[in-house]
Formats: sequence, structure tokens, C-alpha cells
Amino acid sequence: MLAGMAATFAVVSTLAAVGGGWAVRANDAGRWAALVLLALFGIALVFPGVSDRMTRPLVALGSRLSEREGKQDSIWSSAVLGIATGLLWAPCAGPVLGLIFTGAALQGASINTTLLLLAYALGAATSLALALLVGGKVFARMKKSLGVSERIRQVLGILVLIGVGAIAFGLDTRVLSRLSGAQTANFENSLASKLGIARPMADSGTRTNAMGQLVLASQGDLPPLDGLGPWFNSAPLNLQQLRGKVVLIDFWTYSCINCLRTIPHVEAWWEKYQSDGLVVIGVHAPEFAFERDPANVERAIKQLRITYPVAIDNRYVLWSALKNSYWPAHYFVDAQGRIRYYHHGESGTDVSERVIRQLLAEAGHAPRDMSLANTSATGAQAAAAWSQIRSPETYIGYARADRFASPGGLAKDKAKGYGPAPLKLNDWTLEGQWLDSRQSARSLNSGTKISYRIHARDLHLVLGSSTGKPVRFKVTVDGAAPVRDAGVDVAPDGSGVVKEQRLYQLVRQKGPVDDRTFSIEFLDPGVEAFAFTFG
Repeated sequence: MLAGMAATFAVVSTLAAVGGGWAVRANDAGRWAALVLLALFGIALVFPGVSDRMTRPLVALGSRLSEREGKQDSIWSSAVLGIATGLLWAPCAGPVLGLIFTGAALQGASINTTLLLLAYALGAATSLALALLVGGKVFARMKKSLGVSERIRQVLGILVLIGVGAIAFGLDTRVLSRLSGAQTANFENSLASKLGIARPMADSGTRTNAMGQLVLASQGDLPPLDGLGPWFNSAPLNLQQLRGKVVLIDFWTYSCINCLRTIPHVEAWWEKYQSDGLVVIGVHAPEFAFERDPANVERAIKQLRITYPVAIDNRYVLWSALKNSYWPAHYFVDAQGRIRYYHHGESGTDVSERVIRQLLAEAGHAPRDMSLANTSATGAQAAAAWSQIRSPETYIGYARADRFASPGGLAKDKAKGYGPAPLKLNDWTLEGQWLDSRQSARSLNSGTKISYRIHARDLHLVLGSSTGKPVRFKVTVDGAAPVRDAGVDVAPDGSGVVKEQRLYQLVRQKGPVDDRTFSIEFLDPGVEAFAFTFG
């Protein structure tokens, strides 16, 4: 009986975990079916009578089998009785079950989820077996806690129903936006810096020998690529497949302007040297929570016309193994699997290409063409006007916000009406009703604005829609339409639409660069703004 109960509990609970995983993926086809499934589980937690009615047919069958068991012993009748018990018990399992569901929702339901649930069920079944064997005294003591367990079960049921309602109305978006591992990564990097163990943003250093060749000392072996995925433009690759190849590992994330400006160079190297034995692997490590979605990454790969292999590193497995802290970051691996050079940032592309050519020559595949790769880029991927940039990268979420000028400052995780203020260089303001969280600010009504006093040729802003619906906007520069200074995502009259979560180029000045006042008004509610970058 106990074995049947444990097995049934694991199966039924796995269905709930799968439902939870669907609920997290709010855009999947099974969204509403999953919400209904979770709602039923929540109702069963709150109202035991509902659970009784849902499982009454099987309970009745179990009762009949129990009566028959008194007449003749049968392992099958005991097993079926256990199945009925498992169906009753599944929605009443308490906090541990909730923790397992949370893990399944965040990482996806899998065979591991079922094994965890089965292990929990077997552990509980063992406890029940002990109670049956020891006798009435142990069982009497256990019954004292039944009232507390009942209350905990009902509270959990209410929380499940609240969660279902929040997801159904799209309120989960704000919560998900705070779950990016980049926040903890930033804290870890800051702590490492204070302890003196962080790697500074630089490269591994190069010098030339008497023959004019680069001296590239080994920086250690390339760690395994296990844990990366899904993969795009290629089947999953491993170290054995890469043996004998020169490998470039490119850490990037698709809303990072520095990464976007580096991609044309990486693509050019891939196209020129892959026939000589170069393998490029773009490792996508997210900064913001929306960059964790494989569908968003796949769309960005297509929009950016990336043709080399790309693997997602949402858990920062390879990132951590290499002790990386930056986007972009390039690691160059020789044919023996040794890291010979690394570089952080978007500069130094000429040295990087020289490293590639030398490592290919060492592997016996020296490029015949002596010319360097031809790189061309437009829009946001065009090279920055570094000498004209006097405005720094600026985050809108309160965790890293700076130089915010609206009266009263930012309200953390609270809705607030903001007003304008005089702007000095690199000051910025919000106007209208906004809710500012750690990573971003979300507009709560139409007509909201963001203004910034800038000094740079290009202005970019990472934007998204918290509702999934398009958000119209209007850009002005010094109070007028940008006209010829409009970025690639803006019409000359300043109009544009936020359709997906990504970096938008809003200003590209064609004339002299001076201090300018940029403003963007959102004509629809629900926009989410993350960070300004400049070029």
C-alpha cells in the first residue's frame, strides 16, 4: 500500500510541477491549461472537501479493496488502496512540495523533478510505516500536529491561488525582472574586488619575440562545455570535438551595446578563418532577466545575422569556470585545448585577429590570405565615437541608478508620480506614474516620460513591454523632432514602437556633438526601461 501511495504521489505531483513550468513560460501555448491545473491544486489545498469529491471514486474503490483484503491477502488490492491514498495526499504534502515545485518552475520540470518527488514520497511513506509498526503512541503524538498542518496547507493553497491570479493578469513580469543572476554576479564581483581576487578588465598581455611573433603563455585549459544550452547554429559541441581546432569563446548578451559592436568582428573572423580550423562559440550569458528566454536569444541571433555556433549559459557555468566578469570577453584556445590569450571589452580587435592567425599557424593551418578580415557594421553595431562620449552607461533600476534628478528621488518597488527637474549634464528624470524596481522602471499609465541631458553621438536605451503589447513612443531632442539625428529605431518625426525586449538606438547625431536634452514620451502604458548606453 505504501509503495502504491508513494508512486502515485510522485506521478500526480509531477503533473503539478509540469503545470508550474508551463505557468512560468507565460507565452507558451499551454499557459491557460497550466493555470487551470494550478488553480485546481490550490483549491484542493484550501478546501479538503473539494479534494475529497475529486478523488471519491478512487477512494470508494480503495474501500472496497480494503474490505476484500480482510477476506484474502492481495498485494494488488493493497497497491490500489495506496494509489487512492496517494491521490488524496498529493495536494496536502506541505512546504517541501512547494519548494520542489518552485525548483521545477524555475529550471523546468524533468526526470529529476520526478525523482525528487518520489524520494520525498518514499521518505514520508517510511515515516508512516514507522507509525504503523511502533503503534498507537507514536501515531497519537503525530496527531497533535494535524491542526497546524491543516492551517499550513490552507495558507499554501491561498498563496498558490494568488500566484495563479498574478500570472493570469501579467503581474508576474515585474517579479521575473528581478530574478536575473546578474544581480548576484555583480555582488560577487564587488566582493571579489574588495578581497583582491577579481580579474581586472584587461587582457592576458602580449609581447613579441625576436622573430616578431606574439608570446602567448598558457592560461590553463578550456573547461568542459557541459551545462551550456540550448545551442543555435550547431549541434552541442564538446572538448573532444574541438581537439585540433583553434577556438574563440565569445561571452556576450544581446542587449549589451559593447557586445553588439563586437559581433561584426567576430562574425568576420568566423567567415574568414573557419575553413582554416577556427571554431567560434558565442556564449550568451544574460545580464537582464528577459535575456534568459531562449526564444528572445534566438530572435536576436537572427536579427543580428549571427551564423557561428551560439550556446546559452543561463546558469553562468562556463562564465564562472573561467572567472569571467565582463561583456564582451574573448578567450582564445589553441589546438591542444589551452587558453593562450583573453581580452575584455570591445577594443583590441587587431591584436585578437593576430592571435587567431598565429594559433592557426601553430596548428599547421596558417591562413594563405595575408589580408585581415573585412568588417562592416551599421546602426547600433557601428563603431562608437569614443572621443565624443561624455555620458556614462546609466541604469534606471534603483540597484544601480545614479544622477537621478526628479524631486523626491526614486521610490523603491513602489508606484510613484514623478515630475520634471532642471537637468545638468548626465542628469535624468522620470515623469508620470512609474514603478521602479532593482533592474528597471515600468510605466503605469500613458504619457510617461524619461529625459536625459547627454553628450554623445549615439543614444541607446534597453526597452521592453511588460504586457507583451506594442508600446508607442515619441522622441525629441532639445524639444524638437530628431529629423536627421534619429536613430535606426526612430522615424524622422521621432515616432517609434517598442515591440520586443532589446536595445533600441534612439539618437544618432549627424552634425556636431554637443550637450543635448533627450526626451522620450510613451504613448501607451506598460513600457519597461532598463539602461542607457552611448556611442
